[in-house]
Amino acid sequence: MPQPFADLEHLPAEHFKLYFYAAVHHLIELLVFTFGSLEAVFERFPFIEGYFEELKGRGLEWEEGQDLTVSWEGWLREWETASKELLPLQALREACGLEFSDLLLLTIAGLVEEDASFGTVFEQMQTPPQQRPTLGLFNGWWLALNRTEPARTVMRRLEQAGLLRVTNRDTPRSEWALQVPPLLWDVMQGEQAENPAPGLKYFPKNKLKSRDELVLREDIQQQLDILPRLMLAGEVQSVLVRSARHNGQQSLIGALAHSLDRGMLIYDYSARPSDENWNLLGPLASLLQAMPVLALDAGPGETIELPEFKAYQGPVGLLMGRQGGLSGPLSERVITLNLDFPNRFERERLWLKSFAGHPVQNLPEIARRFRLTSGNIQRVAKLAHSYAELDGATTIKLSHVRQAGQALNRQALETLATPLPGKGSWDNLAVNAVTQAELAELENRCRYRESLPELVGPALRQQLNAGVRALFSGPSGTGKTLAAQLLAASLQMDLYRLDLASVVNKYIGETEKNLSQVFARAEELDVILLLDEGDSLLTRRTTVQTSNDRYANLETNYLLQRLETYEGILIVTTNAGDRIDGAFQRRMDVVVEFRKPEIPERWAIWRMHLPENHRIEADLLREVVGRCAFTGGQIRNAVLHASLLALQDAGMITSAHFYAAVQREYRKAGSVCPLRQLV
Repeated sequence: MPQPFADLEHLPAEHFKLYFYAAVHHLIELLVFTFGSLEAVFERFPFIEGYFEELKGRGLEWEEGQDLTVSWEGWLREWETASKELLPLQALREACGLEFSDLLLLTIAGLVEEDASFGTVFEQMQTPPQQRPTLGLFNGWWLALNRTEPARTVMRRLEQAGLLRVTNRDTPRSEWALQVPPLLWDVMQGEQAENPAPGLKYFPKNKLKSRDELVLREDIQQQLDILPRLMLAGEVQSVLVRSARHNGQQSLIGALAHSLDRGMLIYDYSARPSDENWNLLGPLASLLQAMPVLALDAGPGETIELPEFKAYQGPVGLLMGRQGGLSGPLSERVITLNLDFPNRFERERLWLKSFAGHPVQNLPEIARRFRLTSGNIQRVAKLAHSYAELDGATTIKLSHVRQAGQALNRQALETLATPLPGKGSWDNLAVNAVTQAELAELENRCRYRESLPELVGPALRQQLNAGVRALFSGPSGTGKTLAAQLLAASLQMDLYRLDLASVVNKYIGETEKNLSQVFARAEELDVILLLDEGDSLLTRRTTVQTSNDRYANLETNYLLQRLETYEGILIVTTNAGDRIDGAFQRRMDVVVEFRKPEIPERWAIWRMHLPENHRIEADLLREVVGRCAFTGGQIRNAVLHASLLALQDAGMITSAHFYAAVQREYRKAGSVCPLRQLV
C-alpha cells in the first residue's frame, strides 16, 4: 500500500493526527468485525462515514482483513524519520519503552475527548452503557483482532505510567471505564500551556536563560559547564540547588535545562495540589521534552522522600532551602549546588541588568545599601521604575528603590510580623554612656557587616557571615524597642517585630517551622527583625524529665543553630537577662544592657517628652526627677495622661495635671507616691 497522508506537515500536531487516524481506522475495523459490514456500521453510526471518507481522501485504501497494526506502524516510523521537530508522542514512546499498539490503545481510549460522538459508539457496545471504553470492551476487541497480548496487560502498563486512569474503580474490573487525562491529551497534540495545571509551570527552552545570561560566582559557572556532560552520561541524575527563596534557584536550574536542550517543568511539591498532577509530571516531562523540577519546602529536621517519576527517564532538578533532607531514588545520584546571597559586586551587576537600561542614580550605593536576593532585586527594580514614573522623574533614585523595597516587604512579611516605624535619631534616646557606646558599636557592626570579613584572617573569615545578632536586655520601659526603631532609622532599613508567643505552637515541630519561615523571609528581604520578649525560647535548657522538656529543648537547639547561620540583622529583647541561656549570649555579636534611668537620664527623658510651653513649677519637676525612679515608658505614659487632662481643661499642662499623672503611674504599679501633697 502506498504511503498515505503524504500531505501532512512534519509537525507535532500532525503527528498526533496520524495516531488519531490510526485509532479511527482500527475502530472502524473493529466495528466492521462486530456488525458485519461497512454499510451496517454507517447505518448505526452515521458520523463514522465522515471519518471513513476523510481517511480515503488522505490516500488510505480500504482492505478488509489487512494487518492494520503492521501497516500503520511502518507509516508512522517512516514519517517520524523525516521529521526534524520534537514529536511529543515519539518522545513519550521512547521514554516509557512503549510499543505502537500501546499508544494505539491509548489513542482509541481518548477518541471521546476529541469528538463526543465516539461516546455513542462505546455506549452502545457496552453493558451497562458508558460513554468511555471499558476494560471488558477492549479485551474483547483485542482478542478479535488476534492480538497476542491481552488488552488488560497493555492497559495496566499505560496506567502505571500515568497515561490512563480508571474513573470507577469501585465497579467490577470488566466495567472499569478508561480515561486519558485531559491535560495529557492536550499536550499529546502539541499544546504547550504555561500553567498546565495547579502547581505546575512550564518554560519552553526559548524562554530559559542561558548560563552566560546569569550573574553567577565563578565556581558555580564552572560546575554548570561540567554538569550537562555528567547528566547525559547518567553519572548524575539529579541536581539539588540549595538557597534562600527568590535567589536565582529557578534561573540556575533553567540554565542547566537550556544547556541540555530541554525546557523546564516546575512542580510545587510543597503544595502537593493532587496526586493526579504528581502522576502526570513524568509523562508531561517526556511529552514536552522538559526537565522536571521539584520546588521543595522542608522544615527543620524534616526529610522529604522522593519517589521515581513515572514515564520519564532523564535529568531532574530539585530546588530547596538550606534546611531539611532528602531520601528516595532521586537522592541517590545527586549533586548539590549552594547559592549564597550575591555580594555587593554581584548585586551591582544584577541591579544594572534589572533596571533594563533605565537611567539610575548612584548605582554603587544602591548595591551596597540593599542586600537582597537576585529575584527580589528584579522585583524591586521593576517597582522602583514605576515609583520613578509616578514621581515624574526620568532617573531612578535611591528613594524610589527604598519605596519599592518597603512595598515588597509589606507583601511578604506583614502576615508573619508587625512593621514598626523607624523614625527619629539617637538624640531621642536618653541612656547612660555605656549603653550609648554599645548602641554605637551595634550600628557600626550593621553598617559594615559585609566589609568586616575582608579585614580579618582566613580562619576567622570562614566563621563570619553577613548576619548581626544583638541582645537588648533590661527592665520593661527602658527603651529597648525605641532603640531598635532608632537603629532602623539610622540605617534606613525596615523594622519588623515578631512576638514569639505567636509562633510557639503546641504541636511538635511547628514552632521550628514557623521560626524558619519568618527568619527566611526577613533574611532575603534584608529587614531588621525584632524578636520581642524572647524569654520563651531563650531561657536555659532544662534537664530532660518529661517529653515536654525534650521538645522544648529541641526548639531552643534549633534557634541556637539558626542564629549562627542567620544572615540578616536580628535584635532580641528580654526583660530577664539573667535567665537567658549562656549559649545564646555567646552567639550574640552585641549585648546591650538597658538599665533604669538615673537622674540625668530621667531629666533628659522628661525634657524630651514635655512640651516647651508647659506650666509645671520648676521645684515640682525637679522633685519628680529626683525622687520618682520612673522608666522611660512610665515617663511617656505620665506625659500622655497629663496632656489628656490638659485637653479636658482646654489649656496647657499645669502642675496639677502633672502631679495627677505621676500619682496615677504609682497607682498602676501598686506603689506609694513619694511626692509631697500638692498645695
